[in-house]
Order: sequence, then structure tokens, then C-alpha cells
Amino acid sequence: MFPEYREVISKLKNSDLRFQKLFDKHNELDQKIKNIENGIIVDTTETIEALKKQKLKIKDEIYDILRKTNDNHLKL
Repeated sequence: MFPEYREVISKLKNSDLRFQKLFDKHNELDQKIKNIENGIIVDTTETIEALKKQKLKIKDEIYDILRKTNDNHLKL
């Protein structure tokens, strides 16, 4: 996810608790979706769609943080 921000992600994971929680939740949702799609966990299609929407919302939040952090870093 966002390879162009790899360095910023690494720094934020170690210094920003909110970012760390969002990043971990995104990964948790991603794994749960994969498990459902692969039949490891049985669930309904509605749940998969809800999980994907939640994951996308978190990804958008992560991207906003990365963009703002990167912009602020470039100004320094």
C-alpha cells in the first residue's frame, strides 16, 4: 500500500498512535476479506462489501495523513 510513501509510513508507524491503529485496522480488514473470499471464514456477501467499504474509508484516511505529513516534510 502506497509504496511511494514507504519511508513516511515507517516513521508514522513508530511515532503516531492514530496512524498506527489505522494501519493495523486496514491490515486486519484486508486479511479478514481475503479469508472470507478464500473460504477460510464463512460469511455473507453483504459482510464482505461492508468490510471493503470500511477498509477503503480507512485507506483514504491513511492517504490523507501520508499526504499531509509528506507535504509538511517537504516544506521544512
